[in-house]
Amino acid sequence: MHNIKLNRMIQAALFAALTAVFSQIAFPLPFTPVPVNLATLAVMLAGGILGLRFGLISQIIYVCLGLVGLPVFAQFTGGAGIVMGPTGGYIAGYLFTAALAGLLFDRLSSPKPGTAVCAGIYAVSLLACYLPGTMWFMAVTGSQLLPSLMMCVVPFLPGDALKIAAASLLTRRLRPALHSL
Repeated sequence: MHNIKLNRMIQAALFAALTAVFSQIAFPLPFTPVPVNLATLAVMLAGGILGLRFGLISQIIYVCLGLVGLPVFAQFTGGAGIVMGPTGGYIAGYLFTAALAGLLFDRLSSPKPGTAVCAGIYAVSLLACYLPGTMWFMAVTGSQLLPSLMMCVVPFLPGDALKIAAASLLTRRLRPALHSL
C-alpha cells in the first residue's frame, strides 16, 4: 500500500512537471492575452490518468510552483501577479479541470473506457477551466461576456478539440498501464 501511494505521489509530481513543460509550448495570439498552449492537455491527462486525488495534487503543485515565482506558466512567467492578472482564472481552472476529469474517470467501472467516453469527460472538464477563466478575465479587464468569449474561448476551441482527441487516445493507453504499477 505504501509503494502504491509513493508511486502516485511521484506520478503527480511528474504531471506537474509535464504541465510546466507543456505551458511553454505556446503560441501567442495578437488579439488576446491568453496564449494557446498545450498545458490543458497535461491537465486533462493528470485528472484522467491519476484520478481525482492525485490529478488535483499535481495541479496544486504546478500552481504553487508558479505562485512562488518559478517560471512554470506560459512564456516562462511566474509569480502571484500572473495569477492575479487576466489569465489567472484559467490557471485556477486547471485545478477544477483536473479534479472534474479525475472524479468522472474514478466513477467509471471500466479501467479502459472508450474513446468517446474519454472525449466526453474531457470536454466537460474543460468547461471547468473556461468558466472561472472567463469570469476572472471579465472581472479583471471589465470586458463583457460576448467579447470575452470571442477573445478567450472561441479561438481556442479547434485546438482544444485536438487536445481532447489526443488526451482520449493517450488515456486509453496510459491509464491501465499506470494503474497496474
